[in-house]
Amino acid sequence: MISWLGERPKRAETPRLSARAERRATTKVDITELVPDLLTYLGQAAYFELGMFESLSKAVINAPNLAAKEGLSLAAGRALSKHHGLIEEIRRRDGEPATVMSPFVPALDRFRLATMGDDWLELLLSCYLTGGLLDDFFIRLSDALPGDVGPRIAHLLGEHGGADVLVQELSAAIGAQPSLESRLALWGRRLVGDTLLVARSAMAVAQDSRIEPVFTELIAAHTRRMDGLGLTA
Repeated sequence: MISWLGERPKRAETPRLSARAERRATTKVDITELVPDLLTYLGQAAYFELGMFESLSKAVINAPNLAAKEGLSLAAGRALSKHHGLIEEIRRRDGEPATVMSPFVPALDRFRLATMGDDWLELLLSCYLTGGLLDDFFIRLSDALPGDVGPRIAHLLGEHGGADVLVQELSAAIGAQPSLESRLALWGRRLVGDTLLVARSAMAVAQDSRIEPVFTELIAAHTRRMDGLGLTA
């Protein structure tokens, strides 16, 4: 069993983006050659959503009151629904889900451990920020998937039901105890580095100038989420 209250693993460095990439952030780039084959994409996305379900389930277990448990259970159910939708896409292509997901288990389990946090609020922030960033990332990659699978996956992952309760609980805690801001802001800044490393590993090409504008888009959305909580990204 993984302990999510233990010592944090060593911090990963945030991938650095050039000023040129920042200027190109609003320009759509062709990422077709950066996207892995379909089953590889589906396997990684499906296992990530399963891990998100497990993390949100931990948040349910440790929630301080029934209202929070109920809201977080809906968020966990949404992550599980995304997982099941991706599994169905794997089966449509005669893939065995466990086999297709298995190559990503070690790395994504390490990622979950590294981003679980030391307490309930850090866990909530991790679910909100890493879940939002990687959903955005997999939606962006879905633009280059073959046939009609891309729009289906974009629709599936774009349904962010459940995020509201995370924002509500975090905002309430910060409002009641403003001293939390600095700690949670630091945690949020750490999370973006670990999460972008997962995103980079999902691309067929590790180094390519077309990656930078995509990452700039993701960081901009991450910053908006942090700003919405009153945290400095």
